[in-house]
Amino acid sequence: MPSSPWRTPAAHRERSGARTIRPALIAAVAAAATVAAACGQPQGLTQRISIATGGTGGVYYPYGGGIAKVISDNLEGVEATAEVTAGTVDNLKFIANRSADLGFALADSLDDSFHGRGAFDEFGAVPARAIAVLYDNHNHLVTLTSTGVTSIADLAGRVVSTGAPGSGTEISAFRILEAAGLDPEQDIRRQSLGAVTSVDALRDGKIDAFFWSGGIPTGSVLDLATTPGRTIRLVPNGGVLDTLQTRYGALVYHGSHIPETTYPGMDADVATIAVSNVLVAHEAMDAELARGITAALFAYHDELAAVHPMAGVLSLESALVGSPVPFHDGAAAYYRERGVWDGAGQ
Repeated sequence: MPSSPWRTPAAHRERSGARTIRPALIAAVAAAATVAAACGQPQGLTQRISIATGGTGGVYYPYGGGIAKVISDNLEGVEATAEVTAGTVDNLKFIANRSADLGFALADSLDDSFHGRGAFDEFGAVPARAIAVLYDNHNHLVTLTSTGVTSIADLAGRVVSTGAPGSGTEISAFRILEAAGLDPEQDIRRQSLGAVTSVDALRDGKIDAFFWSGGIPTGSVLDLATTPGRTIRLVPNGGVLDTLQTRYGALVYHGSHIPETTYPGMDADVATIAVSNVLVAHEAMDAELARGITAALFAYHDELAAVHPMAGVLSLESALVGSPVPFHDGAAAYYRERGVWDGAGQ
């Protein structure tokens, strides 16, 4: 097994021949599940799976690295790696063409991919299936107090990053701006930067604000908030919730807030638009492999929570709420075994 499960992506990944995965063996020990999965592959062959995550400045990458380690350490004959990607849209395309086996996806983009619309209009529908709803992303609108930006309307005429191309951030940023009455192509001077480069650009005065859809705290935003001589401001965007829900549905967007204790410099809770993050697989993934992966998320929950706080919010109940696509048969089998499946996730 490699020294680290975190790698940059390869365009294509060689795969072993036909594989048969024997069922994951799950035993309850002190109210927690432990997982042992044996693989019925030819001796000496290892099944390698990749997890499409996001940029290094967000939550997807470390969380995906934690999942990769849990899988590699506890599912026999399976080795997983976390891949750096542009984010949700690209992740779903990787799932569709089988160059990734698991992927992190925002519910709004996932909904579009399932129906072959929006960013997937020309690409086509993606046969993604949910493994678990992991946590909520909060749509951060980040600026510095020195810019004078206090509302979405104040972005008019400003230089604003709307997220990396191919990211879920870009989709939600466009929708939030439009819901607030701003045209992303006409009313702002738009940049397309990821979280880390957005932070650098704002710190250096090259942009006035940036959107970021991520868990809390997001490491790169925390880094900005602790920069001497800079005071961040998170601009509320929850006021456009009704418009977004009318246009895209209540299952896709919901209201939440970023607590004032999340980032240094905050002086109050900030109302945000939240969207669920879903771990997905291709519908053709082997059912026993999908079941074993799902079981591992809960059996080694504490280990994942030590990687990032957002992993700590996962529960059997929350894992079934917020996916706009059906659950994978293997994942559903695990939830049935644990007595929490009622078909609500479908």
